[in-house]
Amino acid sequence: MVFTVAPGHATELAKERAANVDAVFTLGGDGTAIEVITALVDGGPPVGILPGGTGNLLVRALGIPMRVRDAVGSLLDGAELRLDLGQLADGRHFAIGLGVGLDEAMIAGASRMMKRYTGVFAYVWSALRAGLRMERFNVRLTVDGILHERRASSVLIANLGSVLGGLIKFGDNILHDDGVLQACIYSPEHLGDAIRIFARMLRGTSHLDRCTLCVSGRHFLLETDPPRRAQADGELLEMTPVEITVRPLAARVLIPKRG
Repeated sequence: MVFTVAPGHATELAKERAANVDAVFTLGGDGTAIEVITALVDGGPPVGILPGGTGNLLVRALGIPMRVRDAVGSLLDGAELRLDLGQLADGRHFAIGLGVGLDEAMIAGASRMMKRYTGVFAYVWSALRAGLRMERFNVRLTVDGILHERRASSVLIANLGSVLGGLIKFGDNILHDDGVLQACIYSPEHLGDAIRIFARMLRGTSHLDRCTLCVSGRHFLLETDPPRRAQADGELLEMTPVEITVRPLAARVLIPKRG
């Protein structure tokens, strides 16, 4: 058992120590998990993700128990799953999605103290505040060479179709193992549009909304005017532009056996 001391340290530790082990377990948030997965994409043991963060979105998406004791047992006796990853130009990866606009503001607005005392509700409160501001910006999104331009309040490039145990669904037929990512541009013109889109996310029909554009692909260039900061799997990144490619079935993770 080793402890991380700084961002990126988990990647270094996994590269140094994972050569001769059967599995690597992470105890932390989604950021810690993706750092370890990044270290092992070119060959290495599967990763077991334990719930130790605020949102634990990957844990919930993979059906892993939310108590560490239960999670350890289910993964030691579990199965292996392969899933696609999004890759940034600097080599970093994401498993859930990358976004600018509302979801970045949600991550940035949840302070460490709020997350410590309220858990995932810190993100809910931050998202509500960001939604009421509904800041809009110009988007240029090039997907496999085709340009899409819109004015939007949020852009998400998703690898997983839902979060929070399926409560919020981003679009239609977003699969973790199909070799593509799906970009969703949300363009509400007023608060009523935003509320309608969110209600449709709960029903899994937001991709049908007139203020939503969804397009899948393998290579993405996301540009905004003015530049906006991005987030990936809950970790804040640099400002746009951002270039993303998909790495099919690059991640090996452990999940509980079904049935």
